[in-house]
Amino acid sequence: MDEAENTHRADAEAEAERIQQEVEEATADPAAQEEWIRQSNLIYGGLAAAGLVVVQPFLTSSPLDLSAKICVIAFAVSIPLLAALLVLNRQEAFRHRVTSSRLVAVAKAIAQGSAFAGIAAAFWHISLIAGIVFVLVAIFAVGVHSSGYMQLEYDGKFRSRFRRRT
Repeated sequence: MDEAENTHRADAEAEAERIQQEVEEATADPAAQEEWIRQSNLIYGGLAAAGLVVVQPFLTSSPLDLSAKICVIAFAVSIPLLAALLVLNRQEAFRHRVTSSRLVAVAKAIAQGSAFAGIAAAFWHISLIAGIVFVLVAIFAVGVHSSGYMQLEYDGKFRSRFRRRT
């Protein structure tokens, strides 16, 4: 490598390290953690409620086709996990901090992923096209959220977005 490439690499590594340090400091910020708890409550409550509503028609239907079975099984996984996460969020709110448990992180991924699969399967049960449209628009929606979040929070003033409580 020539000197210019070494300089560019060193600059990039320094910038990555600075960003990592800023993110680590921000994740330790109590105000940021309280906002994540509020957002998690909204997500978990909404997904659990959606699951309860979506599964109801299948309680009296028999036999279930493949999409209906996927929907019911996905919500059988997600609803108890979402309920546990909601209760955990109350404890996190009480303690004014989020847990760093790996088990909780895995439960969050499973709960949200299975709820998404359950909703997609419910749309698929109604119409294959509706299921495909739901998945595609959901992917687009994640991009919309990510883009907006990045613009709001990672503009070089990340920490200033969260006011500390005194």
